[in-house]
Amino acid sequence: MPKVALLKQDGSNAGEFELNDSVFGIEPNTHVLHEAVVMQRASMRQGTHAVKNRSEVRGGGRKPWRQKGTGRARQGSIRSPQWVGGGTVFGPTPRSYSYKLPKKVRRLALKSALSSKVKEDSLVVLDSIAIDAPKTKEVIKMLDALSVNAKALIVTAETDETVIRSANNLQSVKVLTVDEINVLDLLAHDKLIITKDAAEKAGEVLA
Repeated sequence: MPKVALLKQDGSNAGEFELNDSVFGIEPNTHVLHEAVVMQRASMRQGTHAVKNRSEVRGGGRKPWRQKGTGRARQGSIRSPQWVGGGTVFGPTPRSYSYKLPKKVRRLALKSALSSKVKEDSLVVLDSIAIDAPKTKEVIKMLDALSVNAKALIVTAETDETVIRSANNLQSVKVLTVDEINVLDLLAHDKLIITKDAAEKAGEVLA
């Protein structure tokens, strides 16, 4: 099983922590990671694009000229697609782009993302995170103590409003609970800071 240093919030050593091998120690599957990222990004699309077809554009109730005898082509409405100001044929309509990958594939993608953080030495396991009041400088102080100067994802076992509010003003820091971790956020952040309890929970749930 992979072992990592267990650190305190102030950066001091608190011993070693043993990670679950089947979650944090597998060979990352890059194809599955790509599939998971594409799925997440597709699900984030709003899909609110729309155009008006000939039944929705304004006007065109009267036949422009009589059917026969004018020498011109027959026309039924000035809002047909061939007219300026007419409707659009086969244009985009509101739709959802979201789709789901199989459960086992999604789980493998999460394991691959977590294992890649261990392989890249980008995982920091903390004994705990304790912030008394919502203050941004407390999170900055913690990151400095841990020598983290890149985009960081902080993962806690349970929802901690104090930690979330303390990190809200930092664009390069995001706080999630272990139940909310996803492939896109794991890959988008350079460092993963996870509490001991959250790492244990992830090991149990994903194993």
